[in-house]
Amino acid sequence: MSADLQFMEEWIPEKMDPGTVFMLENQSKMGQAQNPYVAVMSCPRCGTLGLITRRQLFAGETMICGGDVCSAEYRLDGEVIRFRSAQ
Repeated sequence: MSADLQFMEEWIPEKMDPGTVFMLENQSKMGQAQNPYVAVMSCPRCGTLGLITRRQLFAGETMICGGDVCSAEYRLDGEVIRFRSAQ
C-alpha cells in the first residue's frame, strides 16, 4: 500500500491531512547535528503530527507513528509513502 506525500506552504496544523509535510525553518538548530529535524509530518494513517529528520525525509529511513492508537510503520520513497507490509 502506498500514498502520495503532500507539502504545505504555510503552518496551519488543523489543515494538515494525513500524509502532509511542513518544512521547518532553522532546521540545523533542532535535533542532532548529523541528522536534524527538518519537517513536521502528519501520519498517513491517523494524522498524528510528528517531527521527522533529514534521513527520514530524504533517505528513506523508517518512521513509526507516535499516536496513542496507531502504530503505522512507513518510509518515504521520493514523494511516495510506502507502508511496511504485514508479515
